[in-house]
Amino acid sequence: MGSEGPSPPVTTTVHVTGFKKFHGVADNPTERIVRNLQSFMDKRGGMPKGLVLGSCTVLDAAGQGALAPLQDLFESAVLGRELGSSTNQGQVILLHFGANSGSHRFALENKAANEATFRCPDELGWKPQRVPIVSSDGGIFCARRTTLPVKEISKSLQQMGYDVTPSDDAGRFVCNYVYYQSLRFAEKHGIKSLFVHFPLFFAIDEEVQMQFVASLLEVLASLNLQ
Repeated sequence: MGSEGPSPPVTTTVHVTGFKKFHGVADNPTERIVRNLQSFMDKRGGMPKGLVLGSCTVLDAAGQGALAPLQDLFESAVLGRELGSSTNQGQVILLHFGANSGSHRFALENKAANEATFRCPDELGWKPQRVPIVSSDGGIFCARRTTLPVKEISKSLQQMGYDVTPSDDAGRFVCNYVYYQSLRFAEKHGIKSLFVHFPLFFAIDEEVQMQFVASLLEVLASLNLQ
């Protein structure tokens, strides 16, 4: 039998989401970041080696009422993996971006709580109070954690000069709602999920935030993901 030659490289596919406007934030930085990400990375010479940008999606800043497009994204991410080579599927990362209007730094979220307590109605008018996001998971004190090394990722980004910190509180608004759903789906399908909170552009300007995302992708590409 002759040599079959080298196997094609294993890649990690990243699916990125951001949000549209929400109460008090008419210009959500993550909407602009996600819409411009593909062209920004192209100008830099493309994605880091080993990463593929699978999709960039901007979600309505809503919980229950906007769940359908989120679930569609989840299913397409897994389907794309299953359609790949059986020996070179690689990993999938669901990478979610949201705005924290009161912050002046980036925050990588360790976990999401199974609780929807919205301080104001979401963009579709829903304002739950102390409601489990997934009732079958238990009460509002249940939580899910990312399997990505948040502390290690944060340290690498800090060494690159960014003001970034790990966080154990994603709030209880739409960001936490989406992250909980994502972590639940990721656990079920053996993929990865991470949520990052961004400040507004007046706190950290747009160019720096775009550079931060590019650096975050470089760090993710350097991880030995299982």
